[in-house]
Amino acid sequence: MTDPTARHAPGRSGRQGQAPGQTQGQAYATADVARSVKTIRSLTSASFGKSTRNMVHFFGTRHGPSYGGGREERGTVQTAEPDDPVVVSVRQVHGTDVLVLDRPLSAGEQFLDGWDAIITNQVGMLVTIRTADCVPVLVADVAHRLVGAVHAGWRGAVRGIVAKSLRAMVERFGADFASLQVAMGPSVGPCCYEVDTPVLEQLPTDLPDASTILTRTSPRTGRLDLKALIRQQALSLGLADDRIHSVDLCTMCRSDLLFSYRRDGNVHGTMVNGIMLT
Repeated sequence: MTDPTARHAPGRSGRQGQAPGQTQGQAYATADVARSVKTIRSLTSASFGKSTRNMVHFFGTRHGPSYGGGREERGTVQTAEPDDPVVVSVRQVHGTDVLVLDRPLSAGEQFLDGWDAIITNQVGMLVTIRTADCVPVLVADVAHRLVGAVHAGWRGAVRGIVAKSLRAMVERFGADFASLQVAMGPSVGPCCYEVDTPVLEQLPTDLPDASTILTRTSPRTGRLDLKALIRQQALSLGLADDRIHSVDLCTMCRSDLLFSYRRDGNVHGTMVNGIMLT
């Protein structure tokens, strides 16, 4: 579901209020001080947050947060203070490998191979992934106390990185597809994401409603809806539609709030997205 509300969620300052106008779907937003788009540090999915007790999540913006965002930090477990949560980031490679964390971690531990998803059953472990135009996907299972973060670009989405992560939660931790919740954050939208033959040739054709994924603009090009693709894959596993949430902000449209590689033609920065059991 697309979130129907737009508000500030309480940050460390505890301030609340109505968020500035957001045109392509809305979300809870955390602001540092003022009610200005320049101060929005992160976004949350209202409906996902209400459905996932004892968990915290966020979708980052170009204004923060920066957990695990530095290149030198990727793959190394971080923590600011001894009593703070540990922050896990990985080297993302547009693949489909899932890092399973089923034990406590300490600052300084390293995971130096490439992964594009992290799942865990550990309390106080903030798992993060970075995006600019790719879809950040956060997953939670309240009943089994599990969370996950998935980086889904077109390659990963076509190859089933989200479905593979959901299956890993079922197989490794005993989750149930019916109890899983999925939230998708800001990404390049179908309004702006035109792809050509190399991508079109790899799109799945066996989904129940494949027509929602692609709008043809010519015989060799089309506008791709990555979120619709991921939604169809989740539905095919047995997730209910009302357990699939979406913050429908387009990274290319919102230069004031979000980084976009396709818009800028270079990597000026990435958004950090994360989820944690509390």
